[in-house]
Amino acid sequence: MTIGLKRHSTFASEGLTSRPVSGDERYVRDPMVTRTGIDGPGSLRSTISRRSRKTAMKFVKLLSIALLSGTLAVGSATAQDRTVKIAVEGAYAPWNFTGAGGKLEGFEIDLANDLCARMKMKCEIVAQDWDGMIPALNARKFDAIMDAMTITDERRKAIDFSDRYADSPNGFLVASDSPLAKMPGTGQAYNLSSRPAEAEKAIEAIKPFLKGTTLGVQVSTIQSAFADKYLKDSVDIREYKTVEQHDLDLAAGRLDAVFAGATQIMGTLEKPDFNTGYALVGPSLTGGVLGGGIGIGLRKDDTELKAKFNEAIQAALKDGTAKALSLKWFKVDVTPQG
Repeated sequence: MTIGLKRHSTFASEGLTSRPVSGDERYVRDPMVTRTGIDGPGSLRSTISRRSRKTAMKFVKLLSIALLSGTLAVGSATAQDRTVKIAVEGAYAPWNFTGAGGKLEGFEIDLANDLCARMKMKCEIVAQDWDGMIPALNARKFDAIMDAMTITDERRKAIDFSDRYADSPNGFLVASDSPLAKMPGTGQAYNLSSRPAEAEKAIEAIKPFLKGTTLGVQVSTIQSAFADKYLKDSVDIREYKTVEQHDLDLAAGRLDAVFAGATQIMGTLEKPDFNTGYALVGPSLTGGVLGGGIGIGLRKDDTELKAKFNEAIQAALKDGTAKALSLKWFKVDVTPQG
């Protein structure tokens, strides 16, 4: 009977050797092999095994340290090198708009760049349709909204906000030769939160002037919410995707009035088609459904970014940078006054 090399090697590795006994090949344990080389406490296998285990343990330890160091380094680099994507509409002058050559310009563009510099973070400003901003923010398509977004209880259900960086009252844009140009309350300010009775009385006073007219507002805004709450029984409300669209319909005679942020109306009045023949009229309204100031929209779980923005906003307000940018773009100071 012939023993194959592979089988013989296998048995030999286990301390067995083949010897002819009475003409037969029998497998017996070779005491020399056991004593001198492969098995046992002082054997070659035991020595190699101990050394191998020590080497393996050292390797695992070094690998663990390397992996931990790499993880910490990557984590640090990620926090430091994060690019913050900020969304604006690009169609809400002078807050933000698309200028010559497609470049984004405006108060919020300048302010965003200043805040990012203070935070020592890379920022990318992108244009995004207004009516999809909050869902897109929560879907992580960008990290922040800077689009004259007023802080309201309704919006707080879906997102969080930074500290206020601006306040903006609201009013009506009408043709100067329209009967609506004589709307009462022009030049008077009312707050639906702090003085609700006075504010609601001023609203009641303008309803007879608005009766039967067509009013334009931008969709999904505090202005559309205000119109629906206070004016829907007096006017025909038409919603538009952008303020530019309702301004154009006002100029074309398809609207009798526009209800919008006063600063946005002031920007419209500087345009060639509106710098004569149009006026900002009616009571200056804030608070209540019109919100409590303008802040940066953020995801609720992005607390670290919120803290960084808040620190930068307070610094920009304190050193006068925000006020200077406001005067540059609005000709008035829209920064929070208390």
